[in-house]
Amino acid sequence: MLSTSARLLRLVSLLAVRPAWTCGELAERMEVTERTVRRDVARLRELGYAVESDPGPWGGYRLRPGTRTPPLILDDEEALAVAVGLREAALSGALGGDQAALSALLKLRQVLPRRLADRLGDMDAAFVHTPRAEEPQVPPGTLLELATACRRSERARLSYRDWEGRATVRDVDPYRLVHTGRRWYFVARDVERDQWRTFRADRVQRLQSTGRPVEIADPPDPALLVARSVATGPYPLRATVRVPLPLDRALRLVPPTVGTHRPDGPDATLIDIGGPDPEGLATYLLGLGTPLRVLTPASVRKALTDRARELFEANGEGEA
Repeated sequence: MLSTSARLLRLVSLLAVRPAWTCGELAERMEVTERTVRRDVARLRELGYAVESDPGPWGGYRLRPGTRTPPLILDDEEALAVAVGLREAALSGALGGDQAALSALLKLRQVLPRRLADRLGDMDAAFVHTPRAEEPQVPPGTLLELATACRRSERARLSYRDWEGRATVRDVDPYRLVHTGRRWYFVARDVERDQWRTFRADRVQRLQSTGRPVEIADPPDPALLVARSVATGPYPLRATVRVPLPLDRALRLVPPTVGTHRPDGPDATLIDIGGPDPEGLATYLLGLGTPLRVLTPASVRKALTDRARELFEANGEGEA
């Protein structure tokens, strides 16, 4: 006969792997009476597990997210996956500040069985982390607030500071959060302008729900919208180039977060790319390592030809 604690752990595991169980099915699987199942379900509810039930002979039990964090049961591979994910979050700052992820990782490592702690230590010794360029961090609480607003589908009042430091307040209809690997972006419809916009999460000052429900009609592709927004960011200079590649290959050469693409026939693509100055753009274009033609502006075309001429002269024939 299993102890009460072991039965509760077994019951949680069963509820987690299927959408619903009848009381009889759980009793048979756990080798106990239906009365014991009902009593154990009541104990789980006291511990914070949100176990719902349907009445009647065909009713059953199902597990949904609770209102507070209950004890969590993980098998060996799941525990390792969570530990590795927390480690990456702590090192990369993907969740904003790294303290929450680091604290959770330390707590998890303290309760891991020795065999799992040793495996995690082996992985730690093998991993090498390359620090990313310094990026503004987003507090985890802000990300949670933005995600909650997207889930509620309620109009909200957004206090935001743009790239020039100007503070604005506007009503928005929240839709999605997008992570590009470097930054988090909040996708929402600007109510006054009736336009879909992207907002850098680290520049959000405050988001307050108005309580007014909204229905999102004809939403955009959030990832594509963010990619285009990043590619057409506040650069002082933009250039249009033509590459002799079909659209799919051009997208692999220049990511959509760097430029915006449009086909120019079946075998060529026009790309709009932003940069700080003609020389910076010319350096980037040379680094692509493919034939291309700068259509506009003339300043970028001249910087590119000057740079190519310098390279040719420095590597011309006849030099030692």
